[in-house]
Amino acid sequence: MARFSLVQQVHQLLARLLQPGDIAIDATVGNGHDTLFLARCVGAGGKVYGFDIQQQALDSAWQRLEQAGETGPVSLYHAGHETMRFVVPASVQGRVRAVMFNLGYLPGGDKGRTTSASTTLAALQAALGLLAPGGVISLLAYTGHPGGRDEAELVKSWSATLALDLFEVILEVPPGMESAPEWLWIRRRR
Repeated sequence: MARFSLVQQVHQLLARLLQPGDIAIDATVGNGHDTLFLARCVGAGGKVYGFDIQQQALDSAWQRLEQAGETGPVSLYHAGHETMRFVVPASVQGRVRAVMFNLGYLPGGDKGRTTSASTTLAALQAALGLLAPGGVISLLAYTGHPGGRDEAELVKSWSATLALDLFEVILEVPPGMESAPEWLWIRRRR
């Protein structure tokens, strides 16, 4: 039996949730794989907002989007994910169906530049306020780099404080694999 990676599992779940015309956020654009996935899910009538602090990441992502012919529904911002509540227009706040995070560093980039717990926690708090009823936050925490384990632990501690009558929280930690990515799924209850 084939085993799916966590990224594949996330994409499968989000593909069932997202519809053409929806609004989504890629909080950590990286090389644009998730940005492209989200753009395909929401279609030309939807919107994807993408954030990254590295211009190299945004350039790589935009090239990927151009090659796939999926630039129409996407706006990329050279800004940290913690700024999303200030960048996403007020008219779509409370209507976002999905926010994706991949914590760690830019694959193929400077491994010394990583996400940090302080900005990630601020971004997660902002994302909660942007979600539509039934909307989700998906967060993959890559723990194999310096600071990655600490960031993941702080995110898990933060998620444990969420009101369970407002949010459903699912955490998947692969057993016996210390540096494996961990997955956090938060759904805003209807």
